[in-house]
Amino acid sequence: MYQRIRDLREDNDLTQKEVASILSFTHSAYAKIERGKRILSAEVLIKISNLYDVNVDYLLGLTDLPYRYPSKK
Repeated sequence: MYQRIRDLREDNDLTQKEVASILSFTHSAYAKIERGKRILSAEVLIKISNLYDVNVDYLLGLTDLPYRYPSKK
């Protein structure tokens, strides 16, 4: 999961500092996320999912398809 989060950040040409600011984390706290030293809450997973427009299942490694499912309205 943590490698996917890092890969998504790099694919979007963002620095750890930029993502930390977007997610309201300190740079140090965000760096720990990418190293797998911090457990993520569902709320943080959803924020990261929204930031990169991928589904949470992709972040968790449950699927290799990053695309979101169509919403049912």
